[in-house]
Amino acid sequence: MAANTVLNYLPRKSVVHELTGTTKLAFFLLFTFASMITYDIRVLLLLLAVSLLCFKVSKIRIREVRFMLVFMLVFLFLNNFFIFLFNPDQGTVIYGTRHVLFHLFWRYDVTAEQLYYMLNISLKYFVALPVAILFISATNPSEFAASLASIGVSYRVGYSVAIALRYIPDIQRDYHNISQAQQARGIELGKKEKLFTRLKNAVTILMPLILSSLSRIDVISNAMELRGFGKNKKRTWYMQRPFARNDFLAIGLGILLLATSFAMVLINGSRFYNPFL
Repeated sequence: MAANTVLNYLPRKSVVHELTGTTKLAFFLLFTFASMITYDIRVLLLLLAVSLLCFKVSKIRIREVRFMLVFMLVFLFLNNFFIFLFNPDQGTVIYGTRHVLFHLFWRYDVTAEQLYYMLNISLKYFVALPVAILFISATNPSEFAASLASIGVSYRVGYSVAIALRYIPDIQRDYHNISQAQQARGIELGKKEKLFTRLKNAVTILMPLILSSLSRIDVISNAMELRGFGKNKKRTWYMQRPFARNDFLAIGLGILLLATSFAMVLINGSRFYNPFL
C-alpha cells in the first residue's frame, strides 16, 4: 500500500524529518517564493539542485510518490501544449528576438525563444514539486498543525488541516478494501476490462465510500464536541518542539535562496534572463 498512497506522511529517520514543523513550513514558503519570482534558468537550476538534494536526504523513495510525479508530468505536458497552442510567440515577445528552428503549419513556428521559455516553465514545476512532496510526506499532521499555530493561524484551522491530512490515508484504505470486496462479488475493476466499463464499475465504490466517510466524520465531530474543542482561544501542542541547530540552518538556507532570487531579478532588470542578446 505504501507505494500506492498519495499525500501521506511517511516516517523516516532523516535530517529532514528531524526538523520542526515550523521550520519545514518556513523553508517551504521561502523556497516557493524564490522559485516563483524568477525565470532565470541559472537560479532555477540552483534551486533544482537544492530540491533534489533535500529529497535524497529525506530517504523517501521515488516509488512511494510515483503517483504525484506522474500527475505532475501529465499536467506539465498539457500546460506546455496549451501555452504553445494559444500563444506560440510568447517567448519572442518576452526575449525580443526570433530564431525559427522549423515551421509546423499556419502561424505555428517552433522558435528557440519559445522552447527556452517553456523550459523555464517546466523547471519551475520540477523545482517546486520535490519540496512540496517533502513538506507533506515528511511532516506529521499534528506537527503541521502546531507549525500553523506558531505563525498565528487559528488552532481550529490548523487542527482541521491536520485531520484532513490524517483522513487521506483512511480514504485510500477504505477505497482499496471496498474495491477488493466489489471484485470478489464479480465486479471487474482490473486492467483486463475495457476502460469505460472499469469507470462505470468504479462508480459502485463511491456510495459505500461516501457513507463510510460520513460515518467517520460524525464520530470525530461528536468526540471533539464532547471534549469541548474550540472552547478556549488558545491551546498547547504535544508535537511542538523547540528549534535546534539544523532548524536555524534550514531557515537560513531558505532566506539565502530567496535573497539570491531577488538579487538576480535586480541584476537582470526583470524576472527573465535573456541569453539571446
